[in-house]
Amino acid sequence: PPRILTLEEPVLHMEHCIAFAVHGNPAPTLHWLHNGQVLRETEIIHMEFYQQGEVSEGCLLFNKPTHYNNGNYTIVATNQLGSANQTIKGHFLEKPFPGQNELIKCRWTPKFLCVDSKAFSFQVSIAVGLAAFACVLLVVLFIMINKYGRRSKFGMKG
Repeated sequence: PPRILTLEEPVLHMEHCIAFAVHGNPAPTLHWLHNGQVLRETEIIHMEFYQQGEVSEGCLLFNKPTHYNNGNYTIVATNQLGSANQTIKGHFLEKPFPGQNELIKCRWTPKFLCVDSKAFSFQVSIAVGLAAFACVLLVVLFIMINKYGRRSKFGMKG
């Protein structure tokens, strides 16, 4: 049956790597769990390993992980003779706004911004107020120019 030889905490090389080594004959199939849920591999999180005899060595790689990737990572090795698993805690980044709730609106702008919903609504109301003030000012200036701008200062025509 499979046996997990090593499972190491995340280390930053080119990408963050949770290194592992698994022994088994026949060669076990490997998959990962994140906080007890099956981890789907993507371009950002993927596993690379190679088989050398009865030992599989490799890494679970993370490309620029955030605080959302923090948690427990479990490797599960399974073959026809049994299965083995081992868990390690992965900690990559602290939460950017500790003590605040998770309900933060994030939006794409030229620079990626995450703002609190109350602050966002206040900023929007200030922007709308300034735009309305500018429109009213332009209308008043247009009326003043049309009303008083056509009279000659000396009463002469032409």
